[in-house]
Amino acid sequence: MKMTDTQDPPKHKSLMSLRAPTRRGLLALLSGAVLAAGRGTAGAEPALGEDGLYHEPWFLQSFLDLREDIDGAAAGGKRLAIMWELRGCPYCRETHLVNFADADITKYIRDNFEILQLNLIGSRKVTDVDGQELSEKDLAQKYGIRFTPTFQFFPPTSAGIEAKEPMAREVARAPGYLNPPHFLSMFRFVRERAYERGSFRDFLVANG
Repeated sequence: MKMTDTQDPPKHKSLMSLRAPTRRGLLALLSGAVLAAGRGTAGAEPALGEDGLYHEPWFLQSFLDLREDIDGAAAGGKRLAIMWELRGCPYCRETHLVNFADADITKYIRDNFEILQLNLIGSRKVTDVDGQELSEKDLAQKYGIRFTPTFQFFPPTSAGIEAKEPMAREVARAPGYLNPPHFLSMFRFVRERAYERGSFRDFLVANG
């Protein structure tokens, strides 16, 4: 996945701002020409990249600094989630071509989350919240990511997160494929902070 992939520019930032741009803002400005041509609808089929992964035009394009991405999402009133994928993964493809093709699901996710796509065996360097720089593959091992797709959800802010053990830094995880209704429920579970009151199973029962 390249830095020139498309992404909707953050609505809360103005191109005429007199303030020095942040790294995220600069990235959005540099991608502007591509964005104008590449905005897709929720039902648009994603592009299959050279890495063998499907790429949604609205996925987060970042400098792969997780603390920065958590706080950047928070600044826009959203939460950060990582989608871990792997070339040839049939359920990753299903997530893109079925789940993300549902306009209602995609609208809810885009309104409330930033999705960072990472490759389970990738070599790009990612800076973890504790400042450690690792390849995607090593980061996946650090967090015990074994299945694809896996969605890893992070807290509303990065405050104090570095002091926790890696597995305790996330607030929820969806390992493996979820059918569209349960998939949407997982994002609602996180957005509504229902993980503070019970399990995802409890949430499904209560909202069944």
